[in-house]
Amino acid sequence: MSTEHSKKAALFNKDREKTTWHDQTFWSVRMKHDDVAYQLPEWEALREHASNIKKHTITHLADYLETFTSNLESRGVVVHWAKDADEFNAIVYGILKSHGVRKMVKSKSMLTEECEMNPYLEARGIDVVETDLGERIIQLLGQRPSHIVMPAIHLKREEVGRMFEEKGISHEKGNYDPTYLTRCARHHLREEFMNAEAGMTGCNFGVAKTGDIVVCTNEGNADMTTSMPKLHIVSMGIEKLIPDYASLAVFQRLLCRCGTGQPTTTYTSHFRQARPGAEMHVVLVDNGRSDTLANSEHWESLKCIRCGACMNTCPVYRRSGGYSYSYFIPGPIGVNLGMLHDARKHAGNVSACSLCLSCDNVCPAEVAPGSQIYVWRQMLDSIGKADPMKEVMSMGMKVLFDSPMLYQTALKFAPFINRVPEHLTKMGSLNPWGIGHAMPEFAKKSFHQLWKEGKVK
Repeated sequence: MSTEHSKKAALFNKDREKTTWHDQTFWSVRMKHDDVAYQLPEWEALREHASNIKKHTITHLADYLETFTSNLESRGVVVHWAKDADEFNAIVYGILKSHGVRKMVKSKSMLTEECEMNPYLEARGIDVVETDLGERIIQLLGQRPSHIVMPAIHLKREEVGRMFEEKGISHEKGNYDPTYLTRCARHHLREEFMNAEAGMTGCNFGVAKTGDIVVCTNEGNADMTTSMPKLHIVSMGIEKLIPDYASLAVFQRLLCRCGTGQPTTTYTSHFRQARPGAEMHVVLVDNGRSDTLANSEHWESLKCIRCGACMNTCPVYRRSGGYSYSYFIPGPIGVNLGMLHDARKHAGNVSACSLCLSCDNVCPAEVAPGSQIYVWRQMLDSIGKADPMKEVMSMGMKVLFDSPMLYQTALKFAPFINRVPEHLTKMGSLNPWGIGHAMPEFAKKSFHQLWKEGKVK
């Protein structure tokens, strides 16, 4: 039975040239990760340390939230609490409306994607301008991110260049040079920064002990977002907390190496309070995170620092693209987060995993997304989402493996399948595995037979 993911992946794979390019692009990022990671002899110890820090913080979240908010409020920052997406969006709109804001510039925030904040504000007359270059590109195209760190990486420069021409951002027709297009985007965004009445940033890490909002970028757009407008709003999921600067040092060494293969981000910005004459608000959002914390099998998803390493290494994501997943975050971590958000709606993504567990091995916080996907697969039947064909196959295999005599008989006659023409073994929709796979050749003698004959030592 084909899932929605497999159907969308099939569409993505119709353009084989682009699929190959997509695969190679992300594999090159994975290789950069390996290069910079293994320059650090303590790399695996860092991963384990990061995992333990996150585990400690998440299991003491109430205490750290209290410390964090107290530090912010002591410096005049206004802290808001949102239980879900609706409340978050309403709080942000209320702040903007009370200040008469008509245009807000915004640095990248996956939380606002999660809560669909942009369309909510736009429907109420607020012009929201994404300032991360990749985010701005997909915003102008009316698309969603295909990757959490490189949201427009699925697009080629020619596609971006043509869109810039249509929007009047570039003025040299047919000039798709990346340097030129970047310069055009910079001029375009400069006007938006100058005219904005509010700026919003996300938050990579919230430091409880000092009340710091830490934002990591390579373009400096978060700094521009907070330097020009007089109103700064921070969108922050409650799981982004870490205890102190010593903890921040651990994650700073891991984040960019895992995300883009750089030793560090170009900009690491700290915001503790509003600048003179300005105002700063921090909105702390739950939106199901407390429920995840209470989930004994999947609470470790809260350790994720959104580096995207699991996507870069995933053979399924690399060859199926970000838009083949039903949840707004794709790849291994997206499969888990989607199931936590709405298991019935996003169950089709669970098949988008080869269980190679490469993602487990690269995750900087040891979230083990692949292992968690395996656990999700075991509960599909309980929510009525198990594949009927796979259920029949599993029952057949149980019968086979429970009966030694039947198993030995099957081994004895298996070589006869080698005589069946390969095109007949595909069997169309009855054997989806046959698509893209060669029929294996069964050995004339099984291992058991060779063992009994003394031919295996």
